[in-house]
Amino acid sequence: MKTPTTTDTASTAAIQAATRELRLPGIREQHTRLADQAERTSSTYLGFLADTLTLEVDDRAERRRARRITEAKFPRPKRLADFDLDAAPTINPATIATLAAGNYLDNGDPVVLLGDSGTGKTHLLIGLGMAACEQGRRVRYTTCAQLANELNEAADERRLARLIAKYGRIELLIVDELGYVQLDTRGAELFFQVLTDRDETSTIAVGSNLPFSEWGRIIADPRLVSAVIDRLTFNAHIIETGTDSYRLKTSRT
Repeated sequence: MKTPTTTDTASTAAIQAATRELRLPGIREQHTRLADQAERTSSTYLGFLADTLTLEVDDRAERRRARRITEAKFPRPKRLADFDLDAAPTINPATIATLAAGNYLDNGDPVVLLGDSGTGKTHLLIGLGMAACEQGRRVRYTTCAQLANELNEAADERRLARLIAKYGRIELLIVDELGYVQLDTRGAELFFQVLTDRDETSTIAVGSNLPFSEWGRIIADPRLVSAVIDRLTFNAHIIETGTDSYRLKTSRT
């Protein structure tokens, strides 16, 4: 006596229920396409199973990548491949390629970008952050003013230690626009606490429109500004993006 087979409708219902229970959204969404593909190519059972599991693995990797990029809070997506190195003669392409590989993150080496407004600092910082996300790293983008405000609020609410510990777990902390807003004494001290907590263990990348010699305009305490610069320059990758605004040249063109 022949054993009756499960109908396609019942099979689909069982797959939907099982993939929800097992949390396999990739298979739930693509099982019909995979089954049709297996039928067309006369795939073996093992081949069909391998294709199905591989799809779920790839789907999860893509979801993790998308989640990391969302959690990084980039103001807009930017990629290193889209940066016009020909328009930035002061930037060594080999340096960008080396950083793109991500080895600096393993060593906790700082990255500092110095240059005038419109010279590509933010693009490069976000591009490095996107590359790090795609390599499975935890990344967070913020401006210097936003970070100082967040630290001040945490200190007022007696949760500063938790916030600094949270930032300490982030593998790449990007602090942009250092130099546009002056830090008060408390904000500068809290910023230095973050640097100290990450020193030689986790990477910080900073973008500033001022050379180091003018950072006293941001941080009033000479000893503190020296300590901040010391932390950010030790084993650092320092990139000068120049003085010619790419945005201004593009607008004129």
